[in-house]
Amino acid sequence: MIKKILPVFIAILLLSCDSSNNKESCGSAWIGGEIVNPKTDFVIISHNRNVIDTVPLDEKNFFKYQIAQVDPGIYFFQHFEYQALYIEPGDSIMLRVNTIEFDESLSYSGKGSAKNNFLMELFLLNEQVDEEMPAYFNLEPLAFEHKIDSVKNDRFALFNSFKESQTVSKGYSEVVKAAIDYSIFSKKELYISAISKKQLYDESIEIPNSFYAFRNEIDLGSESLRNYYPYFRCLEFYLDNLAFDRYKGLAPFERTSFIHSLHKLHITDSIITNDSLKNSLLRNSAGRYLLNGDNALEEAELLAIFEQLNTNTEDHKEMRSLGEATMKLAPGNTIPNVMLLTANNTVKDLQTAISKPTVIFFWSSLSIGHYRKIHTRVNELRDKYPEFHFVGLNVDNHFKKWMRIVQTNGFNPQFEFQFENFDDAEMKLLVNSVNKSMIVDGQGKILDGNTNIFGLDIEQKLLGFLNQ
Repeated sequence: MIKKILPVFIAILLLSCDSSNNKESCGSAWIGGEIVNPKTDFVIISHNRNVIDTVPLDEKNFFKYQIAQVDPGIYFFQHFEYQALYIEPGDSIMLRVNTIEFDESLSYSGKGSAKNNFLMELFLLNEQVDEEMPAYFNLEPLAFEHKIDSVKNDRFALFNSFKESQTVSKGYSEVVKAAIDYSIFSKKELYISAISKKQLYDESIEIPNSFYAFRNEIDLGSESLRNYYPYFRCLEFYLDNLAFDRYKGLAPFERTSFIHSLHKLHITDSIITNDSLKNSLLRNSAGRYLLNGDNALEEAELLAIFEQLNTNTEDHKEMRSLGEATMKLAPGNTIPNVMLLTANNTVKDLQTAISKPTVIFFWSSLSIGHYRKIHTRVNELRDKYPEFHFVGLNVDNHFKKWMRIVQTNGFNPQFEFQFENFDDAEMKLLVNSVNKSMIVDGQGKILDGNTNIFGLDIEQKLLGFLNQ
């Protein structure tokens, strides 16, 4: 859903080849393909945090683009969602993707396709293991280590088999190794997080020192991998655990808390050796905190520290803008008065739509399962807390499709609205998650600007506001 809040902000640069490079390492490549069920009329191709170009789809939803001078490495293809691919000079890669099941349907053909289909296979295999991880967290440390290392060995066995039929470059081999290694390292960091939380409840689980040996293999400043998701995510988890070590015993583990974010900023600054990577990690930490913050003074303090440590002035502008938006959503402020469309296709402002204490939630027609699930949850809360109105805000821009869903599913049109201008409302209300909800009083004053509609604590909050 989110299109503007915390995107990969990037400047348009021309890729150029060093004169010392030979033709083989500095040639052109083609990328093209078909988008089934497109959500926009273009795709974006980027590399190293730089947009190469925005490429339009033709009338049959195909696109084609030549990268004139290829810097061999990881590129990104984006159409609402995004995926990494590896491009080298001479490649001519065609892709096909159905946006309804983006990752599962994405496939490649043409010269250079085999290496990218293999990367997709690794990606999907890793997602399968992610789904099994909650059960793995119940294992003892050595049993977990054995289990997850066997997964790693299986992945490398797959790669060895792949290399028997394919010629691969050194650069590609390094990316595959990173894809495998850092996915496994991430799972070990998540296990450490899970055990840390259990230890707070006096569970006698000790992780042996040998378990942490994998951390010696983590590169804290890779230039070629700095935008690659498995690597970047692993560093995030690693830094989270190092941050928690600083305040363990003072507060619970919470990635979006002020104390956690503060320690994480300082640790990132002290151990990450690549400036661009450091700036990206600092930006992510600050952005995650600001999106979830509810204390204007702490937000201002963290923003000031972020600007001291981050050297990218564009990041500063983005975080200042985000900080200003989050501070306006602090409790006690009046909710921003964005414009809405009613079921009768008339315009109404949000503040006028609030006549008594109200819970505002968000949904999109792009996820059938989600909008049904969230309305089921809302109906449960309506029955329990009739003192509140529950107002659903649709984030799409297709009025007739929205109304068809409202009517077909029996949603009460009195409490369903669509943003007249989502881009404007997204920044003002910080619609960064479809599970986000906001609680306001009868005058539109914010009681809680960011709570999870499915969270265990939302009912405690509603009861607390009723008893004030």
